[in-house]
Amino acid sequence: MRIALPRSLLARNIALLVALVAFTQACSLIVLLHFVQRPRVERAAAVFSHYVKMLDGVMAAMPAEEGRAAVARLGGQAQAPEDDGTDMPALHPFRTWQRDVFMRGLQRHLPPDMPVKWQDSGDNERLWIRIHASGAPTWVALPMTADAQASGITAAIALSAALGLLAALTGYLIQRHINRPLQDLARAALHVSAGETPPPLPTNGPTEIAQVSSAFNRMTDALQQAEKTRALMLAGVSHDIRTPLTKLRLAMAMALPRGTDDAFVASVEGYLDHIDTILQQFMDYAGSGEREVPQPGDLNALVRQLASDFAGLGHEFELDLGDLPPVSYRPTSMLRLLMNLMQNAINYGRTGLMVRTWAAGGAAHVAVCDRGIGISVAELEQLRAPFSRGDNARGHSGGTGLGLAIVERIARLHGGSLAFRPREGGGLEVLVSLPA
Repeated sequence: MRIALPRSLLARNIALLVALVAFTQACSLIVLLHFVQRPRVERAAAVFSHYVKMLDGVMAAMPAEEGRAAVARLGGQAQAPEDDGTDMPALHPFRTWQRDVFMRGLQRHLPPDMPVKWQDSGDNERLWIRIHASGAPTWVALPMTADAQASGITAAIALSAALGLLAALTGYLIQRHINRPLQDLARAALHVSAGETPPPLPTNGPTEIAQVSSAFNRMTDALQQAEKTRALMLAGVSHDIRTPLTKLRLAMAMALPRGTDDAFVASVEGYLDHIDTILQQFMDYAGSGEREVPQPGDLNALVRQLASDFAGLGHEFELDLGDLPPVSYRPTSMLRLLMNLMQNAINYGRTGLMVRTWAAGGAAHVAVCDRGIGISVAELEQLRAPFSRGDNARGHSGGTGLGLAIVERIARLHGGSLAFRPREGGGLEVLVSLPA
């Protein structure tokens, strides 16, 4: 059978600490009982048996009248006392254990014809011993020693348990103190994965945590530098390529007379537009709006604006817009996100175009739907990767496979997520969820 361990490091360390404290307390209790308390109780039983034998000798030597008078003063009786609640180990385990040790030690040191019995009647505990008064066996109740009771051992065990709980609580507080920088590190890593730049982590804690925080800060700085280098490189490549493209357009316009092979001119201009579109997609993927300042806005208004723009180009989107709370977003980046999704639906879905919005679970949801040909779940997940295109997009020459990668980067930049799922009745539904 597999043991289910706690998932968090805090819970595991506390469980281990509690187990170790409990084990050490149990070992200490065993040592205390068997090497300290047991010899103490047995010595008390030996001394007590010595006085009992002296009393038995004195009572046996007394004349009959004096013996009966002494037995009466001691509350003696001829019959053995009745057992009255003497077996209660569950209620008083340590008292019962010490009583048994005392009784066995006492019986070992007394003659066989002097049995002993312990009578426990609530708060009234008495030790009965059969002695010989004027030659007749008589049961008398004798005073008990404090060593036969568990007053000290119970207090020691309670103090030990309290110290164990204190140690566990101290360990919990220490572990919480250690876990706090780890939680800060996890939050900072989430900010990095969302495309944000977290503040530097403090490095004034324990040495091990400080080393991890320093390494994370260096990694964050390196990622920022790499991001700046990439953006600068793509901007330079875009500029350096667009400059000769512009000169080529101008040269064609100046070299070819008007009306000369219009089909050839249109084809070349189409290729130039395609190259310009690819360059713009590279720039969009490199930027994705990190420098743009978020501001509250109405997503439904943005969807209506884009649907109206696409309607002017002959692409009708059915709108099913629910009530949305204000969402903080980067306007240009969000416009690019919705435009890419709607353009993909036009290019690859072609029919059944629709945009739905609704609020649920503290988030605003936008779904762009179409009735295009089906696509497998595995391929849907692959579409998240840059330069990845579905089989139904192979014949479309206007893209680079960066559209959905740009959408996901923008969604993550806003703390949201991108999901794909088959649309009920056929087609595809691309869902973007943003925190409201």
